[in-house]
Amino acid sequence: MKVVLEVTFRMGGVNFRGTRWEDGNLVFEFERLGDAFIQVLSNQKVEAEVEEPPKKVLVELKTKEGGKVFEAFERDGRYLAAEP
Repeated sequence: MKVVLEVTFRMGGVNFRGTRWEDGNLVFEFERLGDAFIQVLSNQKVEAEVEEPPKKVLVELKTKEGGKVFEAFERDGRYLAAEP
């Protein structure tokens, strides 16, 4: 089955790094590690092929300051999330 994630970030410069499973949750990994970022909303759509549906879909964003994890919600067969 395919899991489609559409995520909106508050700044540009975000790169998708991959996915991993954690306690039955599918985690999409992103990072923003540079020094200068465009202050505009940045949208990304990524997909992952999985064998079973995840309990939750999470977005992990790593930054120079640390990072954050936030949850996506399912709507019409795809997952949507926005950086808090």
